[in-house]
Amino acid sequence: MRRAGRRGRQAPEGSPMENGVGQRPGTPETAAEGAPDPRPLRPRPRLVFHTQLAHGSPTGRIEGFTNVKELYTKIAEVFDISPTEILFCTLNTHKVDMQKLLGGQIGLEDFIFAHVRGETKEVEVTKTEDALGLTITDNGAGYAFIKRIKEGSIINRLQTVCVGDSIEAINDHTIVGCRHYEVARMLRELPRAQPFTLRLVQPKKAFDMIGQRTRSSKSPSEGRVASGKETLRLRTQGPATLEDGPSPFEEEAARRVDDLLESYMGIRDSELASTMVEAAKESPSAAQLARDLDSILGEFAFPQEFVAEVWAAVCHPKEAQK
Repeated sequence: MRRAGRRGRQAPEGSPMENGVGQRPGTPETAAEGAPDPRPLRPRPRLVFHTQLAHGSPTGRIEGFTNVKELYTKIAEVFDISPTEILFCTLNTHKVDMQKLLGGQIGLEDFIFAHVRGETKEVEVTKTEDALGLTITDNGAGYAFIKRIKEGSIINRLQTVCVGDSIEAINDHTIVGCRHYEVARMLRELPRAQPFTLRLVQPKKAFDMIGQRTRSSKSPSEGRVASGKETLRLRTQGPATLEDGPSPFEEEAARRVDDLLESYMGIRDSELASTMVEAAKESPSAAQLARDLDSILGEFAFPQEFVAEVWAAVCHPKEAQK
């Protein structure tokens, strides 16, 4: 299997990616007959990434996306499926590996594996303690799913619940379209000692993955992109840009902020953590960071003590570790 995506021509940092279309597996790239040969004076990079469905498929090529939703649309066009079939993507592995989860950055040599909807299952849970032991993330396109299961927790004792399962409904109330922090809050607010039902959708599995149950233990390398390599930065608003990979300081700061997100809110989101690191680096104080985050991420309603810890973790990391 061909692993790496094709590298486009070098471009200055921050240059937008050229628009393009998904291409079906095996379809040759040909110019339209009789079309003029364009010769732009300053050509933009044409970035082409290789992709497969994680449970098995031919290799396709995609290009021209600027955010996760557009990425899913391109993949769906290649494999003739609906974008809503895609639960999440991993980089350079077909396995349900949360350490290789696609976030807001893609290395120019990364191979993208799309995990699609498999079987639906329902499980009844009784909340015997405040914490269920779940860490939630989302795919940026409407699906929240389980990123981590804490050892010894309520959910850990339910063998049918696995890392990578998408949470489709709580007590028959659909949560499709909700962000990870909203789902985590719903689960926290469920009353103790009262059973509730989770409707889950597991990723479609290849034969060698059947029976696998991963708890995705914490790893220092989670969500990292190798330093010194160019990456494609996907953005919620505006075009995707070519950027250098994060520095070791930025990687470590983002990891600490991601840990704080899990501790305070029950979610992990490497792209959100990176955005908060960028904001904290520009803020002279925790109070200013709180105002900045409220203007760009107000829907999260971050607690004041959480913002103070984020600012300390980024701007005074040695003191924050004491």
